[in-house]
Amino acid sequence: MSESASEGTAPSKGVEEFQKALLERPSFSIRKRLAAGFLALFLLCVAVTGAAWVMLNRLEVRLRFLEVADHYTMEIQQARRFEKNYFLYGTNLQDVQEHVASARQLLDASGAEAAKVLPERDLRQMRDHLNRYDALIGRLSEMSRNPGAAAPQEKAAVEAEIRAHGSQMVAFALDLAQKERTNVHATLTLFQRLPLLFLAALLVVSVFIANFLARQMLGPLTRFMDTTQRIAHGDFTPIKPARKYRDEFSNLAVALNTMMRELNHRQEVLVQSHKLQAVGNLTAGVAHELNNPLNNITLTAEMLKEDYPALSDAERLEMVEDLVSQAGRAQKIVRNLLDFARESEITTERLDVAELLRKTAGLAANQIKLSGAKIELEVPDNLPAVHGDAQSLSQVFLNLLLNALDAVGKGGRVKIAARTARAGYLEVRVQDNGHGIPPHVVPNIFDPFFTTKDKGRGTGLGLSVSLGIVRQHGGDLLLEQTSERGSTFCVLLPAAQVPGEIESDRRGE
Repeated sequence: MSESASEGTAPSKGVEEFQKALLERPSFSIRKRLAAGFLALFLLCVAVTGAAWVMLNRLEVRLRFLEVADHYTMEIQQARRFEKNYFLYGTNLQDVQEHVASARQLLDASGAEAAKVLPERDLRQMRDHLNRYDALIGRLSEMSRNPGAAAPQEKAAVEAEIRAHGSQMVAFALDLAQKERTNVHATLTLFQRLPLLFLAALLVVSVFIANFLARQMLGPLTRFMDTTQRIAHGDFTPIKPARKYRDEFSNLAVALNTMMRELNHRQEVLVQSHKLQAVGNLTAGVAHELNNPLNNITLTAEMLKEDYPALSDAERLEMVEDLVSQAGRAQKIVRNLLDFARESEITTERLDVAELLRKTAGLAANQIKLSGAKIELEVPDNLPAVHGDAQSLSQVFLNLLLNALDAVGKGGRVKIAARTARAGYLEVRVQDNGHGIPPHVVPNIFDPFFTTKDKGRGTGLGLSVSLGIVRQHGGDLLLEQTSERGSTFCVLLPAAQVPGEIESDRRGE
């Protein structure tokens, strides 16, 4: 998987593009892949079965031809025995011709099967040997019936050729029979090895299919488990398509993207709701602070109205300038409050944490005065910058500060300190010396709508929303210490050297 995000949440336009890209890919479902795997196994079985059937047919043909070859060899060997009887005793020449005829009949009857087994050259040579031998026997038979028709030398030459040709014919037949026995033995040996070859091929194919399906299914399942973990931690980065096809995991990614878009929207609504609650908490202090410039404006305006004729131009100008100054002071107070309450797009930029903490403390200055607490700000100027949304992080720090002020009461002390923490992270600690957090509620303090404040004083969203914002920035919010003498909350944010925590490409479909 691989995703890319900015601000910890991707714009809805990017989500729509990812959704469209996921849905437009050609479909190649898990069902089809499973079917393809089992089809491969089936085809392997069919191939092995077909090979076994072909080998059995070939073996059957060879065995039948081997039987014919043995009968053929036996016939010509029997013909040669009677041939010897003729040369020794002058008898049985007719028997020679009968056995030659039987041998020819065997060849003619098994011609089709012989053609499947023997090369055309060997089959033709067998026929030529048999025809030549038959012709020589016929000629010798004619010479025997007409003794005076041929000279003794000619008859002796024919007899010599019969002996030589008969010997070659028998040797050729025996050689063919032996070759065929060797072929049959080789086929039987291969047939005996076929089950082992099939098992080996089945093992290889099964391992390949198992590995393929594992990579295709277990891998995405693991990545989706990681995705659900990051969703649980508040990271709603949409899943980006990485495959060239669409399957059930793509449909799951579409559903998760839709869910994350809705969760992100509801998170934004929740953040804005809590922001308005914080505005309500600040209102009392703002009203008190705003009352001073309004009183000054009223007094100056009344003096200008009553004493206008008696005042010199310089005095009138001085009063007008005082009115403008007091109005500007009131305008600045109202603008700061409106800037904080305004709903705006989340934007990621390089932020100076020291300056952000000072502005946040200034925003709560009136609340600090009303609470009577003392604020200690320990923020060095050489802190590394962070990447994030200024308004969101200001809301986090303001929420922790207001919670600390509620905890300490009048005369209490709140300390805000920032420093470089472990490699690549910046740490902001908000420590108070209030009444602390009871141990039995510590596991629930970051749960939505959980609060230890009196009814009507808190919604229970502050810490939950703050935790979500910090995690969207690649950091974490921790309760580091709690006792009867106070609590310490620690905000960890990735320094600007590692913006990859915000613009992440860790996951994808």
